[in-house]
Amino acid sequence: MTLIQERLPNAHVWWRVARRDWANPLDPRFAQEQGGRWNPSRSFPALYLNEDQVTARLNLRTFIAEWPYEPEDLRDDSGPILVGCTLPRSQTLADMHTPEGVRAAGLPPTFPYANDGVLIPHTLCQPIGGRAKAAGLRGVRARSAQSRDGAGRELAWFPASARSAAQQVHTLAFTAWYWG
Repeated sequence: MTLIQERLPNAHVWWRVARRDWANPLDPRFAQEQGGRWNPSRSFPALYLNEDQVTARLNLRTFIAEWPYEPEDLRDDSGPILVGCTLPRSQTLADMHTPEGVRAAGLPPTFPYANDGVLIPHTLCQPIGGRAKAAGLRGVRARSAQSRDGAGRELAWFPASARSAAQQVHTLAFTAWYWG
């Protein structure tokens, strides 16, 4: 199956939910070791980002799932920050958010959920991310797994080299991005 390609808009600000104590919240090596939806563990670097602040808010509950708190309990000194970044220019990647892109990848039209409403597992998405990487694409832009209605877009960005990096342009305290 041929993946549908698209080019990211240059200078778009992408958002990453991060803990305050992370030394470098834009380091793609964490997902390289741990894996994610589009890359298996111990594979290749990937930086998982949100296309907008609304999608970042949708992802907060997953981010704090292991914490003994709810969003209403978090303050600026305890809640996650939101890091805004830009990516290098002219990034071409796989489209997993339009009906055509989802169909071309062999995923059901209800992606990121199966026809029965169950979330499609990472093990079915990781080979697609591997194909995108092998084809020289810089990542996968997909529908958010946190939204059942298809709203929200996420990006798994695959840096071209160790020198290719996301550039931090904003850092927002929890109350500014979650409640703001």
